Amino acid sequence: MVKYRRALVEDARSLANLFNDYRLFYGQESDLIGAEKFLKARLEREESVVYYAYESNGDVVEPVGFTQLYPSFSSVSMKRVWILNDLFVAKRARRKGVAQGLIEKARDLAVETEAKAVTLETDHDNHNAQNLYEKIGFTKDTQHHYTLNVPR
Repeated sequence: MVKYRRALVEDARSLANLFNDYRLFYGQESDLIGAEKFLKARLEREESVVYYAYESNGDVVEPVGFTQLYPSFSSVSMKRVWILNDLFVAKRARRKGVAQGLIEKARDLAVETEAKAVTLETDHDNHNAQNLYEKIGFTKDTQHHYTLNVPR
């Protein structure tokens, strides 16, 4: 049975493998130490909110999915907006409702913080994710998004 909870700083180590797998999925090099440091810093500084799905077998808790949300604000509505920046489910736990459960936690956070919305972006060819998002109630916007990459 899959359960969900909000990550604490001390969960960074147990989530590092899953976060590293997420980065590998997007073509990044493996960096388990960096993954743990990144998550730990976000949680320590309260710069993001992470929820994770896990299965437990006795005393062993194994994370099987996570989502990371960053706070932003809408000046026009004068309300908070949560950016659902990361969502990942381990291969063995896919197609079992884990992603939907994590998104429900994100929605709960938005309600709890009286946010205007939860927003996200996904690749134009990620049809499985798009179908899930639309099924849950996300709507596709018609605005153009631009990025200014900053050279190193």
